[in-house]
Amino acid sequence: MAEQKKIYDPEERTAKLAERVRDFYLKLPKNPANNEYIPQLVRAGSSPGANYIEANESIGDKDFKMKIKTCRRESKEPAYWLRRVVTDNSKNMEDERVALRQEAREFILIFTSILKKREKHE
Repeated sequence: MAEQKKIYDPEERTAKLAERVRDFYLKLPKNPANNEYIPQLVRAGSSPGANYIEANESIGDKDFKMKIKTCRRESKEPAYWLRRVVTDNSKNMEDERVALRQEAREFILIFTSILKKREKHE
């Protein structure tokens, strides 16, 4: 597996997360559990990015901070659903699950950092 270069633009990086979650779910086995979990995972995987776009279009500092807090909260959900889905237990699928969960966790840190920097400049 080729090492992926880190993207530092949160809008692009959240879009990549949504795409990676989509590609991951397309490889998941179809079963009753995944039939329930997959729709949640797909929505959760794209939510941080959609909320980040809204934050960048905010109408003021208070609105921006509230939307970034939403981004942070919504970044927790993909990790939760990634833990729940049933894979085929192959090394590739499990490695991808781990990588996606780590990326979701990193967004929590990124959005927390954005909030702290904004509050520092008040």
